[in-house]
Amino acid sequence: MTGHAYEPVRIGIVSISDRASSGVYEDKGLPALQAWLQRALRNPIDFEPRLIPDEQAAISAALIALVDAGCALVLTTGGTGPALRDVTPEATLAVAHKEMPGFGEQMRQISLRFVPTAILSRQVAVIRDKSLIINLPGQPKSIAETLEGLKNPDGTPVVPGIFAAVPYCIDLIGGPYLETDDSVCKAFRPKSAIRASAP
Repeated sequence: MTGHAYEPVRIGIVSISDRASSGVYEDKGLPALQAWLQRALRNPIDFEPRLIPDEQAAISAALIALVDAGCALVLTTGGTGPALRDVTPEATLAVAHKEMPGFGEQMRQISLRFVPTAILSRQVAVIRDKSLIINLPGQPKSIAETLEGLKNPDGTPVVPGIFAAVPYCIDLIGGPYLETDDSVCKAFRPKSAIRASAP
């Protein structure tokens, strides 16, 4: 085998829902996150899943624990709207060392292509230590759209998805080198930051 082996990566996936966490209905957030990441990344992934209620202290504690466990990336789904129980952004900002506002701005741009209520979403992204934490929407379809972006029928991008910027961000904060499947989501890096791909 020539080239290099893909680096393993640990990724935290967190679904935040009072009803799903109490068993009222089946959680669809964790399977959606895991399925998309397995399609998009060539790296071996060690998932750290969490299903928790809409409780700010519990969400913050879970995010800290996942970062401390070595997750280079933590993706949350749910709890980002204006409802009284929606506290995911507050819980995320509470553990932040740096805010990364461009992620939330781009997610709302993508969602506005579908619904005017996208302006009600409050997703944020932050860095804690050497981990990138991103709040995603609650619906599986919206999760894929915001990560992957929107494409024409011929596959050309219409609106870039946020995941295109994730691997380089993780490079910059000292995490593993994430390699994407270009047919799902092509990562963007400056030429100086690109490594030769493994076969």
